[in-house]
Amino acid sequence: MQKLVYTIPESYGGCTVQQFLRGCAGLSWRMVVKLKRVPGGITLDGRPVRTIDRVGAGGRLVLLLPEDTVRIDGVDLPLDVVYEDPYLLVVNKPPLLAVHPSAFKAGPTLANIVVHHFAQSGQPLSFRPLNRLDRNTSGLLLAAKNAHIAHALTTHAANSKIEKFYLALALGRLEGGGVIDQPIRIREGSAITREVAGPGDAGGKPSVTHWESLAACDTLSLLRIRLETGRTHQIRVHMAWIGHPLAGDTMYGEDQTVMSRHGLHCAEMSFTHPVNGAAMRFQQELPEDMRRVVAEYFGEDFVL
Repeated sequence: MQKLVYTIPESYGGCTVQQFLRGCAGLSWRMVVKLKRVPGGITLDGRPVRTIDRVGAGGRLVLLLPEDTVRIDGVDLPLDVVYEDPYLLVVNKPPLLAVHPSAFKAGPTLANIVVHHFAQSGQPLSFRPLNRLDRNTSGLLLAAKNAHIAHALTTHAANSKIEKFYLALALGRLEGGGVIDQPIRIREGSAITREVAGPGDAGGKPSVTHWESLAACDTLSLLRIRLETGRTHQIRVHMAWIGHPLAGDTMYGEDQTVMSRHGLHCAEMSFTHPVNGAAMRFQQELPEDMRRVVAEYFGEDFVL
């Protein structure tokens, strides 16, 4: 079983176990119920406690999470691990690798590789990615090792927000910076393709993209992009909407003379650790194919 260990802060001294779990620890109600059913699932300073019992500042609260259920097979392929601890895994996903298995695409996925990695480490765990990367997109991907961590980083406190920055190669010259604030919806008649929703169009969800130009020529621009929202294909849709689709993006553009896949890379990620409160920040340099393009268009000496 996985173990979560917390030290009760002064601000929660005298509160009930349940108040601490739901407040400070950010557990979902469902997880609290599951813990109550696990023998020794909640202990304080080595003694079993009930959720109505009180906790003292400085106490050591230990949770034993229920066993995980792994539903896909592992595959033994290389995995570029950027960071790992008992709660989190950060990997550098290569381009041309799907994140999840699909009935429409054969072959191993990042999910299969991560499940194998967990099993080899003596951790039979499911794959719970907390940010989405398209098959052709490379870069940092964060996964939680249990349902509680996933819940805490996606639905709990505002300071648990996962902030991501991307590097993108867009066609044409873009200089300065800007904000694209346009709703995105699924294109009518398609299950995959998205589009900017026009005035009066149904189904549009608020979508905000911040971009900054790092280098530009008449053919190509290198952009640093921050997402305020996280819609499917958001960067690709928004860049195409302003007339600068990503290089190599045949779904929202047409040109593949610069790259054979769309030029998008998750280069930086930061968040607050959901267990110990540490500030976490990771950076990942461009993959080889995007580095070659940058060198060709902006010079061998160009430094990000």
